[in-house]
Amino acid sequence: MKEPALMILAAGMGSRYGGLKQVDTVGDHAESIIDFSIFDAIEAGFRDLVLIIRREHEAIFEQNLVRHIRKKVNVQYAYQNMDDIPEGFTVPAGREKPWGTTHALLACRSRNTPFAICNADDFYGRDAFQKMYEFLCTEVQENHYAMIGYPLENTLTDHGSVTRGVCKVEDGYLTGIEEIGGIRKKDGQVCYETDKADNTEKANKTEKTDKTGKADVNDETVNQYSCIPDHTMCSMNFWGFSPSIFGQCDRIFTDFLERELNANPMKCEHVIPTAVRDLIKEGSCRVKVLPSRDTWFGVTYQEDRAFVQEKIKDYKKAGRFPAKLWN
Repeated sequence: MKEPALMILAAGMGSRYGGLKQVDTVGDHAESIIDFSIFDAIEAGFRDLVLIIRREHEAIFEQNLVRHIRKKVNVQYAYQNMDDIPEGFTVPAGREKPWGTTHALLACRSRNTPFAICNADDFYGRDAFQKMYEFLCTEVQENHYAMIGYPLENTLTDHGSVTRGVCKVEDGYLTGIEEIGGIRKKDGQVCYETDKADNTEKANKTEKTDKTGKADVNDETVNQYSCIPDHTMCSMNFWGFSPSIFGQCDRIFTDFLERELNANPMKCEHVIPTAVRDLIKEGSCRVKVLPSRDTWFGVTYQEDRAFVQEKIKDYKKAGRFPAKLWN
């Protein structure tokens, strides 16, 4: 088996966060979350790293991250290029939004080794990297993949709602995954906002404002919620694939452009969980779920940053990470 690589999705624009959160510092020695993920990945055994970025951000990554880690791991860049789309399609004039993580994965299509792929701005924990590295070294095969799973309740923020890939798992394998938005903690339970309000209530919701003119999005007379069972597994976009995924995603991405490009030319995008869901549905792959015992956290909103900083500080005090990560 060829040595597996780690690919990190770092080409997002961070529109909700308000900046390039992939390299925003959370450690007391200017470390970002991606630093800690790479450190954990190296400890787990990964030696090849591919950073999937926008080409215009290369200098930022080189200065803030890569120059510190080249002695520890072999680093390469892959560029998510807006123009890298199948023949016969053109990029709509004025579009700036990337095509999504399925498209980002295809930026690495020339590689021929098994690989893990995950987000730059999520803290997954060392257990996740260890389990994924072992899977890629011993179990991965053509069309036999893996996903790191987390209990949904352990992946939420106190500062707003989130979107998660909510999973169905049978006998340790993923049988379905649904992207659900508006998930939040409510009255001690994990809930998501349902679309049950009638049109009149929706109109009233858009008109109801407080004294500052800000819409009251917490109006309980309008918002209705459904609860999700405890211990439901979710995906945080940490996958393990063989190179067979590239041909499958190339086909899926082309079909997506044929369906969606004319309908939503400025904002349509395709993401890896949707690609995996469709592959499972058509019987083209099996995905083993590797539950992680670590706690996930991330910076979906600026307000999450203080919590992440405290968690990192605690880990350093406990000896999980050295005081200066790359010294």
